[in-house]
Amino acid sequence: AQRAGLNDADIYNINQLFKDRINFARDIQAGAQFQVLRSENYVGEESTGQSRIEGIRILNRRQTLSAFMHDDGQYYDANGDSLERAFSRYPLNNQVRVSSHFNPRRLHPITKRVSPHNGTDFPLPVGTPVVAPADGVVTRIENHPFAGKYIEIQHFGNYKTRYLHLSRFMVQRGQRVTRGQRIALSGNTGRSTGPHLHYELHVNNRPVNPMSAHIPLARPVPAESKAAFAARVKQLTAQMEQQTLLAKQQSSEQEVAD
Repeated sequence: AQRAGLNDADIYNINQLFKDRINFARDIQAGAQFQVLRSENYVGEESTGQSRIEGIRILNRRQTLSAFMHDDGQYYDANGDSLERAFSRYPLNNQVRVSSHFNPRRLHPITKRVSPHNGTDFPLPVGTPVVAPADGVVTRIENHPFAGKYIEIQHFGNYKTRYLHLSRFMVQRGQRVTRGQRIALSGNTGRSTGPHLHYELHVNNRPVNPMSAHIPLARPVPAESKAAFAARVKQLTAQMEQQTLLAKQQSSEQEVAD
């Protein structure tokens, strides 16, 4: 990546751009090719030293990742699809260990009876921030003898999430929330074996495994802008290919000179 003229800040931003598409530490193969096109900001003829990435392509063996900036300031892939998933896998700021997985035939640790475990448990210190994994509306805030303090959020379409055993609410019923917004602090309320967050994802009112369920991508380029975006992608891709060709020619000439 650094050979493509990327600095540490660029590399971090690209990691963030593709975080829902690829794990760079695990999946990028030796010899992967980075094609980057950036624009520089000028005042008159003087560069301000500020720039932004207009387009990037990563050729990783049989896989090609791409990101192109649209007029709305967001990045999309070459097909105009969002690079982000509409849902984060974790309702937390970081990925953490799972202490109890989704299991419709689980033996309950307290009652010792077969009782479906319709969510995923994360062992957390009391007071750990819990965040909304996607945009939505808070539809329920309750204090239940078994679930303890819990929140339910209705997301777009037929997606719904629940958060149990909380210690503190940080939203109100009817409030709109955005992805990444803090909604509560984890706790140990209700019938619980220890401090943890029980997290559920429901699709069409049926619980599904939030760690493996299909999660849709965020919104693509608007239909009325797709033709213009496709033309821009074609133009930027051609420029990146030309840059790569020139770099190869210069490298070959240098080898001959040496």
